[in-house]
Amino acid sequence: MRIGVPLETRPNETRVAATPETIKKYVGQGHTVIVQSGAGVASSQPDSAFEAVGAKIGSAADALGCEIVLKVRAPDAAELAQMQANAVLLGMLDPFDNDNNAAMAAKGITAFALEAAPRTTRAQSLDVLSSQANIAGYKAVMVATNEYQRFMPMLMTAAGTVKAARVLILGAGVAGLQAIATAKRLGAVIEASDVRPAAKEQIESLGAKFVDVPYETDEEREIAEGVGGYARPMPASWMQRQAALVAERAKQADVVITTALIPGRKAPTLLSAETVSQMKPGSVVIDLAAGKGENGAGNCPLTEADKVVIKHGVKLVGYTNLASMVAADASALYARNLLDFMKLIIDKDSKLAIPTDDDIVTACLMCQNGQVLRKNA
Repeated sequence: MRIGVPLETRPNETRVAATPETIKKYVGQGHTVIVQSGAGVASSQPDSAFEAVGAKIGSAADALGCEIVLKVRAPDAAELAQMQANAVLLGMLDPFDNDNNAAMAAKGITAFALEAAPRTTRAQSLDVLSSQANIAGYKAVMVATNEYQRFMPMLMTAAGTVKAARVLILGAGVAGLQAIATAKRLGAVIEASDVRPAAKEQIESLGAKFVDVPYETDEEREIAEGVGGYARPMPASWMQRQAALVAERAKQADVVITTALIPGRKAPTLLSAETVSQMKPGSVVIDLAAGKGENGAGNCPLTEADKVVIKHGVKLVGYTNLASMVAADASALYARNLLDFMKLIIDKDSKLAIPTDDDIVTACLMCQNGQVLRKNA
């Protein structure tokens, strides 16, 4: 089959959906791979690297006109116009974007959004959310280190001792846990919070202190258990107690990293404007939910998407695509995720064979035969 890998055109998107490593495997299976010229340059993969493993270099129309198209982000109208009806599209297509789902269905393509894969053991190798969140958690700490005007570790020098930075991490999913591990390697003193009781052991195993917000009712404890690996929205009473405790810890923190995001919902407010106003001058907030909260903010209402702003003497960083700032490794992991998903829809004869009884395939299938199959509330 003909597999196309176009250049990503969305702002600040530097990743590519296939690497020489994965293209070599596609070619070995008998597929023809067409990579748009320059598609991998931003992720340190020149055209020559793709040609060396058997790919052909072509135009955007060549790549988008293939039977199977591998993308990082959802196609825009101009890209959709260049795709064939009945083509198969794989990518991070935002399954909760009803307009995009409808546009893809209208074109007649079969679209798979990998973010919708179930959180099961069998689906781990193609879990794009985890692979990219891992990178975002790492990069969040690197960005914080760059923006923070003091050292991260404790240093003893001839001119005296410098205290270690205090880092507060809110949300201990994949991104939060990687942020804890990265900040720990840099010598910071770390506290972390999460609604899920299971997170306590994970946080402490990485050397951070767990900020415990006790549950007062069985209902709170049940909701906190979450569903499908994600937290659920907590009752207002618990959120108030958490806000008070977070405010207390944030006042003492030098760096706050917020990572709370539930797919398909607005990002919850974890760090209020009032709390930011009471933080130490020179503190840094990295908001991984930037652009996903109310009015385009994030876990903090003062965050501005894709901007670094200073408010109340605190620097708020709102980059919305941290994974793209580590383009080479982000692309490598994402390309492997796609390769593993392809194994589910390509048979041993290298022909397209979309199963109807595979829970991963059906969960990721957004549209087919002109019909939107994804049902959002």
